[in-house]
Amino acid sequence: MVTLDGKTLAKKIRLSIKEEVKELKEKGIIPGLAFILVGDNPASQVYVNMKTKACEEVGIYSINHRMPKEINEKELVDVIKMLNDNPMVHGILVQLPLPEHIEEEKIIEAIDYRKDIDGFHPYNMGRLARGNPLFSSCTPLGIMKLLEEYSIETKGKDVVMVGAGNITGKPMALMLTNAGATVQICHIYTQHLKEKTKTADILITAVGKPDLIKEDMVKEGAVVIDVGISRVEGKVVGDVDFEKVSHKASYITPVPGGVGPMTIAMLLYNTLQSVKLKEQ
Repeated sequence: MVTLDGKTLAKKIRLSIKEEVKELKEKGIIPGLAFILVGDNPASQVYVNMKTKACEEVGIYSINHRMPKEINEKELVDVIKMLNDNPMVHGILVQLPLPEHIEEEKIIEAIDYRKDIDGFHPYNMGRLARGNPLFSSCTPLGIMKLLEEYSIETKGKDVVMVGAGNITGKPMALMLTNAGATVQICHIYTQHLKEKTKTADILITAVGKPDLIKEDMVKEGAVVIDVGISRVEGKVVGDVDFEKVSHKASYITPVPGGVGPMTIAMLLYNTLQSVKLKEQ
């Protein structure tokens, strides 16, 4: 069993990005990323702080717009339009989830697709579906980079994706399909989950339910990617029973230290791609 070390790979990618940012600054180009945080969700605050720190580390200029949870849709869209028009901003990230009174899709669609470094805009999702992405969702993109780093073949492999969310599940399925895999998506209404997961050469889970994936649900020698994040008795855990499943898997990601660091690295990577797109 080999542990897929996302932390080390993310560090390597960030160092490379730092060098590229330095070269851009020497040409008078300063990459900029804007964060919008609505409300006071503690987890969201932690994520935005982590992303801001990552920007500082590689030299990307960051702007933080922290909005009260009472803000209405029009006011939030107006802030996004302002950032769309700001030439100093190459990427815009609206931290999800948003308060219930704000329609998430309307906010995502308000972002200029050329600054949608999360890859959530319908334009970017559509291009991904056609196999010609402009920006790809950061978590699935990080997983693809991780598979590539460890020379894990996807072409011709059977993949089971547990979780059909717009952030990970759906774009992950599209990326792997584009890479030649045969992908089956499982979700809350899927019956006989175990029968399906046991067929997977590559099993990916992004649900947020501790110990959802147990040893008897995994094929011998499978590659297991755990995107799930939960807290159990103060400890961060994933969807996979790591200790037991690791004895059957050929490769497996730990939680934390697997997919998480790659997600943030890809956010920086996409911001850099946005700069290059603008300068073409």
